[in-house]
Amino acid sequence: MQKIQTLGVHHITLTGADRQSSIDFWEGVLGMPFIFDQPNLDDPDEGHLYFDPGDGRLITIFTNENRKRVHNRTPMDPGCVHHLAFEVDRAMFDQVPARLEARGIGHSGVKDRGFMHSIYFKDPLGLLIELACYTFIPPRGSSHAEVMLEAHKLRVAAGYDHIQRQHLADAVVKIVERGQASLSDDRGAKNPY
Repeated sequence: MQKIQTLGVHHITLTGADRQSSIDFWEGVLGMPFIFDQPNLDDPDEGHLYFDPGDGRLITIFTNENRKRVHNRTPMDPGCVHHLAFEVDRAMFDQVPARLEARGIGHSGVKDRGFMHSIYFKDPLGLLIELACYTFIPPRGSSHAEVMLEAHKLRVAAGYDHIQRQHLADAVVKIVERGQASLSDDRGAKNPY
């Protein structure tokens, strides 16, 4: 047996209600450009709208003009989607509560997750949306996932139950030292004062 190697998320497709409310939320609230529109090729009664969440990947929505909101919160049964999380930068993240409140959209307030800050709110159909902002920047040529893996190892070794800022900072140091050569024989911390 051999595994099937994935290379990233290609797209996520959601069942929406009508066309305009989908455009108003995904582009009008979350700023995702509406980039492609065609019928659902498996159901001619539905539209298929495509949005760019900011990384060139796709969020697509099946729409039907006769479909209305049916949940205050989408189901959380096993196998169901709990929430979708989208990345925002720090400057935007700091504005999120006020921008949601200006629309009358309730939210969770800022949640500190150690490696990120999060704000949760529901889309018009009851799907939980998370806007997240990392608390660290990965070294050039590295990724958030690489830093998280290294920070996890440090956290476990130190006996913590969740990642702390110190684990992230130390993970970044390890990744830089591992990936960037130096003329120094000893790269340990020094006190020049």
